[in-house]
Amino acid sequence: MGWNLFYQLELILEHDKLIDEVGFIHPAQFAALDEGSNSSLNQLANQSPDIILTSRTGDSNSVQYDKTVFWYSNHKLAISVQVLPQLYHAALQAYMSVRGSYKQINGSSSNINSFDNASDRADFKHILEMDILKHTRSLLILSYDFNSAWNSRKLVLSRKHDSSLFLEELQLCALILSYAPKSESSWRHRRWVIKMIAENFQNLQEIVEEESQLVKNIAEKSKMNYRAWNNHCWLVCYMTRSQVLDELKKSRKWAELHVADNCCFHYRRRLILRMLEGNSVKQDEESSVSYDVYTVWKEELQWNELLIKRYMGREALWVHRRFLSHCWIKHFATIGQEFSPHLEADNGVNSGLNDFLGEELRLLHACLNTPADGFDDSPAQAQYAASYILYISKQIHLLGEYKLQERLKEAGDLKALLRKTCPEKLLLWESLLD
Repeated sequence: MGWNLFYQLELILEHDKLIDEVGFIHPAQFAALDEGSNSSLNQLANQSPDIILTSRTGDSNSVQYDKTVFWYSNHKLAISVQVLPQLYHAALQAYMSVRGSYKQINGSSSNINSFDNASDRADFKHILEMDILKHTRSLLILSYDFNSAWNSRKLVLSRKHDSSLFLEELQLCALILSYAPKSESSWRHRRWVIKMIAENFQNLQEIVEEESQLVKNIAEKSKMNYRAWNNHCWLVCYMTRSQVLDELKKSRKWAELHVADNCCFHYRRRLILRMLEGNSVKQDEESSVSYDVYTVWKEELQWNELLIKRYMGREALWVHRRFLSHCWIKHFATIGQEFSPHLEADNGVNSGLNDFLGEELRLLHACLNTPADGFDDSPAQAQYAASYILYISKQIHLLGEYKLQERLKEAGDLKALLRKTCPEKLLLWESLLD
């Protein structure tokens, strides 16, 4: 029974290359899926009840779709959970068999003599490669972290020069991620495919846009999905200058609605760092988009302050602010007037840093004076604000700005403040302030 169902699964996958969602459900749920839906699989079965499968050896087997096992409509596929063990074992055996044959034809020179000519050997090798791609597709849908199967696909695809195969590979990864959004193996394979496309076929402007939408859709369903956002961060190095700016704009709204999710803010930090790389950002010659790195940073800082005051006690917002402060101290405070007119020295004090520090101290006092709301938000806000100023003091100390260190006294007794806002970390504060 397992082999029969396995062949049916492969027929479905071959019939519709655009399947974009897979689900594993109890057989009792199939009736609910059929209500109000015209299943394209049912239509196909009614038109041709006996579907002929022609194998590599030329044998024919009559296979009929089992509607109690599979449901298929509008590029959606459901599989009964009761048959998963049989399907998996059949898929595994099919994969192991074809992989063994493929290793033999590639690894033993004696196999060459079994073919009349090189053309026959090449044809048989191509058939084996297509079988590997077919069987591993089914196997990975059933067991998405089967790394040996992923590696076999890489081996076959690396020997092909067909861009359509790589685009189909992105579809397969997206299909698996539709029900396993945190599958590291799938994300890792997706990055490999994108790298191969970039190196051998085309630029990635269109793919970058599609990836952005994919991550957004997955992030909506799978909260705080680090693997999805990490994949997006990796893709930043392939973005043009205009795409970096566009991604900053598009991800801003999402971040406002998910202020506790540090993943999106981490992505924004990667985009800002990409901008700070300057000339290494790919230039989009046809685009008239221009930007000022300092202006982008300043807007990000103001936006971050607005979120901090609106959503109290959200650690992700304060982590993001530390990054923005680090950017200011490392990049803008030492590069002259290229980005800001406030960077002139004034009586031995960097006026740009002085103004920046004044703004941060005002934010500290605003957070310390937030009225209690009956929850833990106000104490958490005060704790994050105090520890943030401690972070700023360490950065300024590294710069040797002694007059600015005196300015920090406006915050009051920082040690006493930290003891008050977070007494459980007393030993940490003592070690950092001594």
